[in-house]
Amino acid sequence: MDFSDPLPRTTSEEERRSGARVALLPVGSLEQHGPHLPLTTDTVIASALAQVLVDADPALRLLPPLAFGCSHEHSAWPGTVSVSAPTLHAMAADIAASLRASGTPKLVVVNGHGGNHVLANLVQASGGDMALFPGPHDWEAAREAAGMGTTNDRDMHAGELETSVLLHIRPDLVRAGYEESDHLADRRDHMLTTGLGRYTRSGVVGLPSRATAHKGRDLLAFLARSFTGYLNALDGE
Repeated sequence: MDFSDPLPRTTSEEERRSGARVALLPVGSLEQHGPHLPLTTDTVIASALAQVLVDADPALRLLPPLAFGCSHEHSAWPGTVSVSAPTLHAMAADIAASLRASGTPKLVVVNGHGGNHVLANLVQASGGDMALFPGPHDWEAAREAAGMGTTNDRDMHAGELETSVLLHIRPDLVRAGYEESDHLADRRDHMLTTGLGRYTRSGVVGLPSRATAHKGRDLLAFLARSFTGYLNALDGE
């Protein structure tokens, strides 16, 4: 499977013939991911997961990703660029409205950045026309299925999970040295106030030394299986 290009290549006529009822919108961020992963990590992962879902169900429509998110907690590091929560909400809401107007009534937001909290409120208010995937419980279950020993909370940024996925889908993007980049900060009670910089100098919170490409592959495969329940809830047809 080729994950090198996140942009769909369909034509207008091909989309008309497909008559897709459900579209997938990958949403990521542009934020630091330690010294070994690129700023685009969340967008790359969200796009790859969306591609896996479309490959499993070609009736879904794949959209280009939104590559900026709410990353204000990472502002201490160069390269991080954020948009405000109202801006992200408006972008996703406008895309959903445009899709409905053109005949695709349902939208799944495939979110790759935990700080995009506002997307949950958008889906909550959608009246059943939107879903947000994966949820925190999906990530936890996928970790276990992939043989990862870490949790969402302990391995929250640039750790075992994210490094494993990139080793699987885009190993060319993983810099040398991730095996020596572990850093844990299990108490981050004031992160929303102070930012992540109070808890890590490198930007890493997690255990990238445990990452393997096989774990990344198995994690994405598990999430693809988990998606069936979301799709059934969103669009029983």
